[in-house]
Amino acid sequence: MYAALWRALPGPRWARAVQCLVLAALVVVVLFQWVFPAVAPLLPFNDNTVGG
Repeated sequence: MYAALWRALPGPRWARAVQCLVLAALVVVVLFQWVFPAVAPLLPFNDNTVGG
């Protein structure tokens, strides 16, 4: 998959490396801004079983 992405990006090697870094940063931003907050209420991490 990564090789196919590398071949699909235009430009010389340094430009493709920059584009890959930008794409990876974009994926991280999308995950933290929209995906993780959307699924957080569905996960049981805040269901504590130890009480005081």
